[in-house]
Amino acid sequence: MARPRPCGPGSIGRGTSRQPGRGRTGGAVAGRGAGPRGGGVGAPGRDGGFGGEALPAARPRSSDLPDAWLRRAGLPAARPRAERPRAERPRGGRARGTLLRGVLAAVVAAAVALPVAAAARPAAVPAPVPAAPFDVGAATPTALAQRYAANRDGIRAAARMAAAHGDRRRAESLRAMAAPGRHFVSFDGRDGGRSAEVFGDLAHAGRIAVLVPGSDTGLDSYGRFRAGAEALHGELGGGEEGAVVAWLGYATPSTVGPESLTADRAEAAAPRLRDFVRSLTAARPGARISLLCHSYGSVVCGRAAAELRVADIVLYASPGVGAGSAAGLDASATVWAGRGAADWVGKVPHVRIPLLVTTLGFGTDPVSPDFGACTFAAGPGGHSDYLTPGSVPLRSMARIVRGEAACAGVGAAAAAAHPGIRCQAAPYAAARPALRGCGHA
Repeated sequence: MARPRPCGPGSIGRGTSRQPGRGRTGGAVAGRGAGPRGGGVGAPGRDGGFGGEALPAARPRSSDLPDAWLRRAGLPAARPRAERPRAERPRGGRARGTLLRGVLAAVVAAAVALPVAAAARPAAVPAPVPAAPFDVGAATPTALAQRYAANRDGIRAAARMAAAHGDRRRAESLRAMAAPGRHFVSFDGRDGGRSAEVFGDLAHAGRIAVLVPGSDTGLDSYGRFRAGAEALHGELGGGEEGAVVAWLGYATPSTVGPESLTADRAEAAAPRLRDFVRSLTAARPGARISLLCHSYGSVVCGRAAAELRVADIVLYASPGVGAGSAAGLDASATVWAGRGAADWVGKVPHVRIPLLVTTLGFGTDPVSPDFGACTFAAGPGGHSDYLTPGSVPLRSMARIVRGEAACAGVGAAAAAAHPGIRCQAAPYAAARPALRGCGHA
């Protein structure tokens, strides 16, 4: 290793060497190590160092120090790991170390990024007060036509305000949403924006799917969410058989932001989802309603599950829902779970770490046997591939929405502890004998 340039007396120089300092009063060269006689006091050095009391040096690792230093301190010389007796070697597999590093990285990211994200939040784009409440209202053809028209006018007004505000991207997105033939049963452009778009005949559809999106979904990135809803509606057969509602009813977190590591956004979104679904079930009491919850949206559905009177809750690409099992959701619906083979969320640590003001992570993996959900085929795709036209998971979820799917398997431990695991949505099964629940062909 190259010998560092000497610093002035008693100084802390600019070097980065791990070797001991060579200053005439034993001052340490800045770096990981400190000389055995370091910490001298002296006048400012020639290299810009400063005198006075030396800064405390970081404690070096024994493997970083020469054996002569260790002997002088009365310590044994460091030995390579391969030369140590087996009993002295650190234990624990690589998997456990990788998991721990992942969890610690998440904690550090949350601690550092939370204040930064809050400080960097852009100003809200102005928008008019919505013409109707954020619900479904009456589901007759006439009432829905009037609501679609009123919301179209509201979206156009929001586009004009966004353009005047200087946000071209938002204005362009809103103008596309206001195009003829688009049907928004709810819209509120304020505070980031919320919307609920209908695909199909909501007034007559016997089966209705409500899509709940995950992170990075908003009015400015609405195209991907809309494409998935269109694909699902097409897989359901179109026409009057099935309808899809793309519910963007909350401020979704950023995938790489700290808010995606906690349930705080989901806690705020769950009451809104419950209110919207209640209005839908009141407007269409005879329809079979299913919730399809993607990624962080599954956390939202998990928080709202106990009060949702729906036939199915489908969790796909889910990091967890904050409950240890499907039964822990206390839902009357059949709970389904699926994950594509290439989905990165499968590598996320399924843990819950309590902190002072929140909890990091979402607990048990929904596709694991112990969670006890009905699993469905999700194919080889990745995190954003589930609603791709013609894909395996799209076909699987369409069968669930139509009430044609049978449970592919329930965790043995959960089944033993909770016979039935709420596998049959009793209120709906009584009204619709054709409904097939978990474990029923």
